Amino acid sequence: MAQIKGLLGTKVGMTQIFNELGEEIPVTVVKIGPCVVTQVKRQEKEGYNAVQLGYENKKTRRATKALIGHCAKAGKGVFRYLREVRVENPDEFQVGDELTAEHFKTGDIVHVTARSKGKGFAGGMKRWGFKGTGASHGSHKVHRSAGSVGTSAWPSRVWKGKKMAGQLGNKTVTIKNLTVIGVRPEQGLLLIKGGVPGSKNGVVFVNKVK
Repeated sequence: MAQIKGLLGTKVGMTQIFNELGEEIPVTVVKIGPCVVTQVKRQEKEGYNAVQLGYENKKTRRATKALIGHCAKAGKGVFRYLREVRVENPDEFQVGDELTAEHFKTGDIVHVTARSKGKGFAGGMKRWGFKGTGASHGSHKVHRSAGSVGTSAWPSRVWKGKKMAGQLGNKTVTIKNLTVIGVRPEQGLLLIKGGVPGSKNGVVFVNKVK
């Protein structure tokens, strides 16, 4: 079987399982693939070895002509998500191959990347954990204020990267060194210990590191 480190999948949700000692283990259920190889890149032509994976079909009428033509080589429809994964031996892969959860096994250490939940506009206290300003006599409607954000004569501006109110969440987040507790290849499921980023039914990228 061809060796590949990472595959795309969908976060199904969280549950719990019990080991042989009766200990409760919280796990996230991730449905892996099937991911279709849409392109094979080689050192001689592109300068590096990788395969491009397509995941989750979309309606042809909602795709561009360029995407339709690109995915046509695999003969498996048009894909909503495309992701490149580096490989050591690209000759093990052919355009149109389907990759599933069988590429993982119990005990694997993985990094999981996904888009975190978007929580809208948030103030400094919720977004960064600021304690707020005093609530003593004289304070008026500033209890959840972030306080001073600027400087005086120099540099007369707000420093770039200053922690202020703004959008909370909706960022690409990677949780590292999670353990695969179980694999259900017939269902295409991975059971990963702990939580992973993103909302239910969100797309995740599971990257095997050990």
